[in-house]
Amino acid sequence: MLKTTLAGLRAHLLRLVLTALAITLGVGFVSGTFVLTDTMRTGFDQQFTASADKVSVAVLAKQGSDDGSLPPALLSRLRSVPGVQDAQGLVRGTAPLVGKDGKVYGDNGTAGVSLSTGTLQRYTLKAGRAPSGPDTAVLDTSTARRTGYKVGDTVSVLDKQGHPHSFTVSGLADFGVDQEIGYRGAVGFTAATATAMTGERGYTEIDLKAAPGTTDARLRDAVARTAGGDYDVLTSARLADRMAKSSGVSTGNLTVFFLAFAIVALFVAALVIYNTFNILIAQRTREMALLRCVGATRGQVFRGVLIEAAIVGLVASALGVLVGIGLGAGGAALFASADNTSSGSLTVSVTPVVVGLVIGLVVTLVSALLPARAATRVPPVAALRSQVDGPVKGRAGVLRMVFGGLPAVAGLGLIALALLSKAGQGPFLMVLAGALLVFLGVIGLSPFIVRRLSRLVGWLPARLLGVPGRLARDNAGRNPKRAAITTIALTVGVTLMTTFSVALASTQATATAQLDEQFPVDYQLTTAGGQLIPRQAAATLRTKPQLADVIEVRESTDAQVDGRDAGVGTVTGHALGRSVKPKLVAGSITDLRPGTVALHEDTAKRLGVGVGRQITVTNGGHRLLVRVAAVFSGEAQIPNITVNEADFDRTFGAKDDSEIYVMAKDGVSADASRQVINDATKAYPMVKVGSLADVKAQFTKAFNQLFLLVGALLGLAIIISLIGIANTLTLSVVERTRESALLRALGLTRSGLRWMLSLEAVIMAVIGALLGVVLGTGFGWAAISAVASGAVLGFPVGRILAFVLVAGVAGLLAAVVPSRRAARASIVASLAAD
Repeated sequence: MLKTTLAGLRAHLLRLVLTALAITLGVGFVSGTFVLTDTMRTGFDQQFTASADKVSVAVLAKQGSDDGSLPPALLSRLRSVPGVQDAQGLVRGTAPLVGKDGKVYGDNGTAGVSLSTGTLQRYTLKAGRAPSGPDTAVLDTSTARRTGYKVGDTVSVLDKQGHPHSFTVSGLADFGVDQEIGYRGAVGFTAATATAMTGERGYTEIDLKAAPGTTDARLRDAVARTAGGDYDVLTSARLADRMAKSSGVSTGNLTVFFLAFAIVALFVAALVIYNTFNILIAQRTREMALLRCVGATRGQVFRGVLIEAAIVGLVASALGVLVGIGLGAGGAALFASADNTSSGSLTVSVTPVVVGLVIGLVVTLVSALLPARAATRVPPVAALRSQVDGPVKGRAGVLRMVFGGLPAVAGLGLIALALLSKAGQGPFLMVLAGALLVFLGVIGLSPFIVRRLSRLVGWLPARLLGVPGRLARDNAGRNPKRAAITTIALTVGVTLMTTFSVALASTQATATAQLDEQFPVDYQLTTAGGQLIPRQAAATLRTKPQLADVIEVRESTDAQVDGRDAGVGTVTGHALGRSVKPKLVAGSITDLRPGTVALHEDTAKRLGVGVGRQITVTNGGHRLLVRVAAVFSGEAQIPNITVNEADFDRTFGAKDDSEIYVMAKDGVSADASRQVINDATKAYPMVKVGSLADVKAQFTKAFNQLFLLVGALLGLAIIISLIGIANTLTLSVVERTRESALLRALGLTRSGLRWMLSLEAVIMAVIGALLGVVLGTGFGWAAISAVASGAVLGFPVGRILAFVLVAGVAGLLAAVVPSRRAARASIVASLAAD
């Protein structure tokens, strides 16, 4: 029986190639994920270890302590510890770099850091030399590339008070895997200059180098005795571990992210495998019956099919592991090309090999179980007659209706319950569970859905393309169970992509609507690094005739509200209710008089107060008793605790502005008004000017980038599903050899036959895409409505139409080889085939 199985496998080798390709892609995604994360983890570890190896012992603040700085006096004491060759303190704070446009670079201001020298130098100098005095500095390589500065240029950097200082760029440095510097950028100084520029009074870390003959462990013990128990004293190995944890690098999260898409790809591959073996078993009915006639038992037939599946799965999985190694290496190189990421040497552990082989083999065997079981039911008498495709039996249809309809109804009920509940994480999870049940129901009902949709989708080809179109329409619905499994594979990918697209469009529409409704201003002035905007800036803006309104927002964190630490702020009084219109939950905010306060609903719940209740705000010796006049919700862009402007100034003093919002006069163009604001704030390089249009553009850019990433990952599932369509059509062509020849004999031309088969593939692809669009749209709207109350539903029409169009074109391409093969077949030889 084993020889017979192997002979059958060789005979049907070409039919199984596309199936093997589906398994290979799915396994390749899984194995590639492990290779990628292992390689990246190795690269990170190498960089952390290389940096920490320059240090014998490091002293840091205890993890979780409120004050993360180390006093300069500690450095002096540690330098006198026996066995210390060198000791240097590291300073880190904010020192915003001014770009060539006269404004601060970045959203948060560059970090100002001190650079160790000598044996304790941990950074890599890429060009030039280290800073040697109070007038020189180095830039990290990414910041230099983005700002256009190079060695020898003069740059302006702001100190703690926002005053500019000029420095000559002496060099460019690579700071390695440092998450903060990777995000903000950095300017490196000598220790004394870094202290003066950042205003930091202590060190973030003290590094020590052991003298010759002193071990790291011995020095650590001596340093720990001198430092006392208030600090963490680490050797280089422990320092590397702490750096890795504090950097935020989590390859584990990356693994989970990619594996989620790999699971989708494997599920689609499983559908393709199941369909392929189902068709092969149906086509080999007489072959199976002959085996039974010559003495093969049901068990032998069952095992034969599974052995065939196991061989295909094992070979395809082995190829998938090789593909995964290539994908992992390519992905690691791609990540390494980005800023502040690292890729070590290619790391291939046992995990991707074993997991890839096991998963590929298991998925293939499980997918082949039902077809193998069906093969055992072929009676020996079937060898005496031709195999005919029968229609779906009525009884099986009723059972399918019941078992498909029940989960669909249950899922719809769960989604409806989630939408009637208050928005939050719980309803969102209910929507996910309901969507899964609905999808399972659709899979169960898919033969009935496909049969009806084939008539609808095939109506236009049948009307426009004559006989080939009508034949394609009828063929697509002839075996609805087979067509359903083929189209569902595509539906999975399109559903997920549509769900994601609709959710992103709805999120973007919701954010835009909230901005337009609650804060309809033209420009927003902010600062980098948490600095304040001098009040003179707002006063200057108010003198400009092109501007209609200037709104100042001030906030202080040095406050207590009913005995709890909290931030308290204010907004220019006349703006509330006019330019500033937060969504009110209770009360009125149009007239925030002295002695009143407006609270965000989360803050009100935390304090346990509502409209009409009184709270006490204290700041040092100042005490303010205020009554709650309004409670608001949402992203209101005003402080969570907003008091009257006069009350704020009296309690906290004449503070500078945290943010400024500007309205342009009607009739003034956007370019003209923006130029006026830029000119008025030229003296304040830390001030950054943004507009609602900029914010919306940032939203759109971020959402588009996210869609491209997710779309590319889900694209693999769609490719596998299209392989399934090509596979189904190829096997169908073999199955319908005599039928195609008979059509040719009755007058259908070769081009007509090719059109018929191509249109059949297009109809199946469009059916799968339409199902995915309908399901994805519903799931996307339900998900965003469950997460955010008052969500604005978005529908990306162009993107959705593109899904359907691409599916149709891809179906057409999938039919090229099968249709050409059928058209080239000899009519006489095909009619003579048994």
